[in-house]
Amino acid sequence: MEKQKTRAFLLNFPTFVMQNYSKLAQVMITCCLMMFLSWVLTPTAEALTQIRLFDVSYKDCPAELAKGAVTSGGSAAAANCFIVTGKAENGTYKTVYDADIYGRIYDANNDSVMQNRTRLGSIAEVPPGTSDFELRISVPANQPLPLQLKQFKASGFSSQVRR
Repeated sequence: MEKQKTRAFLLNFPTFVMQNYSKLAQVMITCCLMMFLSWVLTPTAEALTQIRLFDVSYKDCPAELAKGAVTSGGSAAAANCFIVTGKAENGTYKTVYDADIYGRIYDANNDSVMQNRTRLGSIAEVPPGTSDFELRISVPANQPLPLQLKQFKASGFSSQVRR
C-alpha cells in the first residue's frame, strides 16, 4: 500500500511542480526585487567622526565682540569675552560637518567656568587634514584669570545634518 502511494506521488510530482511553478517564480522574483531595493534605497550609516583638537589657547575678544557680553545663564551680569583658538585635525578623507566642540574650562582657582556644560560650541566644517578653529565664550567677570582649557575634542558627521 505504501509503495503504491509513493509511486502515485512520484508519477504526479511533475504535474504538481508545473502547476505551482508560476507562483514559485513570482515569489522568487518578488523576494529578489525587495532585496535589491532595500540594498539600493537604504541610506548609508553616518557615524560620528572624532576630531582631535590641540594647541588650544584663548585671547581677549576684540572690542566690537566684547560689547554686551552676557554669562552663559543669559543674565546681564558682567562678563569677560574670550576667543578660544586651536587646531582641529580631521584624520579622514571627507569633510566633517557640524562638529560639536566639547571641553572643560577652569579659572585660576580650578573652579569650573561653565558648570554642568561641556558642549561649548561647534565648527561648521572641518576639511581633511589640520585646520584652525575659533570659538567665542563669555566668562563671569568675577572668575580669576588665567583660564585653564582641558579635555578639548570635537565630533561631527561626514555629511550635512538636516535640520
